[in-house]
Amino acid sequence: MIELSPKRKSIRNTSRGTLVATKIIAVFKPKDEEPYGRLNPKWTKWMHKICCPCCFGRACLIPNQGYLSEAGASLVDRKLRLGVVPPTRVVKLVADTFYYARIDRQKFKLKQRIKERYPSAKFHRMSLPLKTGSFQLFVNGYKDADYWLRRFESEPLPPALAKTFQLQFERLIVLDYIIRNTDRGNDNWLIKYDQPKISTPRTNRSSRSDLSKPGTSRQDNISQEDIVQDTTDWNVVQLPEISIAAIDNGLAFPFKHPDSWRAYPFHWAWLPQAKIPFSEETKQLILPALSDMNYVEEICNKGFDASLFERQMSVMRGQILNLTQALKDGKSPVQLVQMPAVLVER
Repeated sequence: MIELSPKRKSIRNTSRGTLVATKIIAVFKPKDEEPYGRLNPKWTKWMHKICCPCCFGRACLIPNQGYLSEAGASLVDRKLRLGVVPPTRVVKLVADTFYYARIDRQKFKLKQRIKERYPSAKFHRMSLPLKTGSFQLFVNGYKDADYWLRRFESEPLPPALAKTFQLQFERLIVLDYIIRNTDRGNDNWLIKYDQPKISTPRTNRSSRSDLSKPGTSRQDNISQEDIVQDTTDWNVVQLPEISIAAIDNGLAFPFKHPDSWRAYPFHWAWLPQAKIPFSEETKQLILPALSDMNYVEEICNKGFDASLFERQMSVMRGQILNLTQALKDGKSPVQLVQMPAVLVER
């Protein structure tokens, strides 16, 4: 059974038995409940939109297109084989826990009463209206990047694991820079770090008991100890794993570069990992695809609307051009974000 959490719009998988167990499997973000959507439950956003209509939201973004931005980020992630965005699609769902207009709920209740009194009555749709939004699979075991980054300052990662994290971090940078994410702080990308677990070895008890018997010579003791070491059952050490998940991509794909007074910087640019030039692994993964203009156009042509969409893609092409040049020149992410903004029109 599927349940919807009323607060987070989280999709929960519920198995019924003697006990009810729930598990979050996805997060659904309806279009009309976005920060400035008509059914957003936060009255402060409504007041902001009504009282300051000329300056609400981000001026460089198309309003109420966050759900498409979420799906678009997942598309770019798949096309470039980055593997940092959880699978995301645009779907239609209905649930009583969603926010609906009063008239929609009244119609739903009226249909229910009619159906109870006249079971043979038929309606085109009995349920509440379907809502369009982004549907993103939930990732388990991840925590805010800020939590682990603070831990890594006091407890540095081993060199091999630090390199793995650097490669994952560079993929996040590639994604954010191409889609020009305007809302990438250290609290909306996640890190999963499974620390290694080492269990104590189990020894052969019978061999140890033989050593404690009286009358056993020293030479026999040595040979017996060798036997113990040979028959010791050592558990395999669990190797540490680290991975990154880029969530909250709803404020990306601007139709123009942000204004200078609100630049919406990438907060990862201040991390020490951003000062390291892009690795050869990232270059080999990204450069062949971005150097092919037909491949770039294939990404850009997954479009929605004509004029505004083309302006969005002009920004995206400019970002790809800068990223390609930075990879070829061996620049670091910090140097990448310092490059001048470029628009490439078709």
